[in-house]
Amino acid sequence: MKTFLALLLFTSAFSFAQNTIEDDITTIEDKLIEWRRHFHQNPELSNREFKTADKIAAHLKSLGLKVETGIAKTGVVAILQGDLQGKVVALRADIDALPVTERNTLSFKSNVKTTFLNTETGVMHACGHDTHIAILMATAEVLSKHKDKIKGTVKFIFQPAEEGPPPGEEGGAKLMIKEGVLENPKVDAIFGLHINAGTPVGIIKYKKGGIMASVERFVIDVKGKQTHGSQPWSGVDPILISAKIIDGLQTIISREAKLTNEAAVITVGKITAGTRFNIIPETAQMIGTVRTLDTNMRAMIERRMTEMTETIAKAYGGEATISFRNQTSITYNDPDLTDKMLPSLQNVAGAKNVQIMKATTGGEDFSYFQEIVPGIYFFLGGMSPNDASKGAFPHHTPDFMIDESGMLLGVKAFTQLTLDYLNN
Repeated sequence: MKTFLALLLFTSAFSFAQNTIEDDITTIEDKLIEWRRHFHQNPELSNREFKTADKIAAHLKSLGLKVETGIAKTGVVAILQGDLQGKVVALRADIDALPVTERNTLSFKSNVKTTFLNTETGVMHACGHDTHIAILMATAEVLSKHKDKIKGTVKFIFQPAEEGPPPGEEGGAKLMIKEGVLENPKVDAIFGLHINAGTPVGIIKYKKGGIMASVERFVIDVKGKQTHGSQPWSGVDPILISAKIIDGLQTIISREAKLTNEAAVITVGKITAGTRFNIIPETAQMIGTVRTLDTNMRAMIERRMTEMTETIAKAYGGEATISFRNQTSITYNDPDLTDKMLPSLQNVAGAKNVQIMKATTGGEDFSYFQEIVPGIYFFLGGMSPNDASKGAFPHHTPDFMIDESGMLLGVKAFTQLTLDYLNN
């Protein structure tokens, strides 16, 4: 029965590509590239995407869509009502850039400079969000020309601050949800994509269930007793305690976490302590991240980190406290929805080019949408064939690069998913 349903869905999906929609997608590629290059050359940081939002909104209004701006500070949402009544599907693109100084010779290279956390830095779309914006703008234009083929409503969500709002501010998917982005009209399902520099152009990668990890930020404050560096016995060394805590935390992963179920990571990324070479300080602070793909494992790791931090500090004569702050939840692809929509992805990319991937310990705040409504998040190939042998530069680096020829498949995938979900 499942095989028959999958075949039926595939057949229905295939029929959409046989009319003017396919032509509209093909002919929009020049615009797609132009938009992407504009956003790449004019990047803006999280919660500061003012000009980015203005350009997005102007385009959506030109299509005759109902447009709202200023959602979650700089977010833009547009509504496309089909000619027939039906469900509501949302498509999401993130729009913020990173505090990274670009290092290449592109004609549209970013030369934007700013001050981020008291440090002078460049600003760069070093994670491909510029391509996401362009892909969703193109999808909106294509679908707006075919309202007669839409049974239901499409909600286009251009989300700010996916990389995280500045300290002391709210932002991102959480704030959009708080301000009602999934209501009026109420969303039934949501789709999102991420271009990937390490995946060849033409390939789509997906996974049912947890595809990206939850991200927790933790802070450990250690208190010792200050003394002269030549007389450690007269004080309590918080730096030594910190070292022991770091060592202990890694045993949670290597000896307690059941890694055959899902991956998990504990990383201490920053240590702050001391003022002078010959003084043992009073305090030390560690900041790091925990990545998990299973809610039970996440709870166990947090519990054991708390126990271990307090116990180790006490064993060495000091004190320590740990606090956690959730950055993202587990990006979880609804299994039933994924099975239902898989033929749509296979139709636009070819069955052999839609590949199952292993989960990644990166995080995505798209996960917050998926906690409310069923959703699918997938990866779109953005690696040039020329880079296949040597490998591509990672995301979030100055040399990050995307092959623009991969973007059109993103438009096809979003369009096909939308039409198949609403009409089947």
